This record gives sequence, structure tokens and C-alpha cells, in this order.
Amino acid sequence: MQDQLQRVIFFDGVCGLCNAWVDFILKRDRAGIFSFAPLQGNYAKEMEPEASKNLNTMIYLVSGQRYYRTGAILRILRDLGGIWYLAWVFWFVPFFIRDFFYGLIARNRYRIFGKKENCRIPTPKEKVRFLD
Repeated sequence: MQDQLQRVIFFDGVCGLCNAWVDFILKRDRAGIFSFAPLQGNYAKEMEPEASKNLNTMIYLVSGQRYYRTGAILRILRDLGGIWYLAWVFWFVPFFIRDFFYGLIARNRYRIFGKKENCRIPTPKEKVRFLD
């Protein structure tokens, strides 16, 4: 896999919505450019110590540049390519408006989408893509 540590998606490993997002990306990332790290894991605690305390924020790390919340989502979709690149048009919506809605969903995600007892366990095929 190329650039394994260059494109890391930090996500809440027990969140139903976050795990669905990871599944969405895994299914469409045929080139294998993305790696994943649950915020509850050791890799996230080392790389993003503050974020591992606040599980409401998804982080996308690309070659040292960090994107947070909706910025992370939009940049991931852009990097995914294909039709998903068109989502980049939402980058022009002011971040405080985008992140307001992100915050509403993030605060209610367990109630709406469920919470797992444990972090997502990758399949043997996916395991190489997960950093924890």
C-alpha cells in the first residue's frame, strides 16, 4: 500500500456512524491510499493526544496537514476521487456553518446511530489499513 502513513483518518472507533463512514471509504478506496486509526487507540493517543480525549472530532492527517470535522470529510471525499470529488464545492460554505451541523450530529451520534461496546475489529484483509 502506498503512502500508508501519509493519509490517516482518525475516527471514533465505537460510533456506529463513524464505522459506517470507514466502511464507505474502504469500499471505494480501491487504490488503498487511506489508513485508519480509532481515536481510542494507542496510535491516536500518540499522534493526536488532545483528540483522543474528545471523541467528537474526526481528523484527517495528510502529509503533516490536519483537517478537522467537515474539513476532514470534504478533503477525504476530494482525495477519494471520482464523483466524490464534487463534494469539494461545499468547501466554499463557511466552516462555522458546516461545523455547526457537524457538531449537532456529533453530539447525538450515539443516540441516533448507536454505540458499540468495543472498537471496530478489521477483517484480515482490512487489517493492514488500520494503525491500531
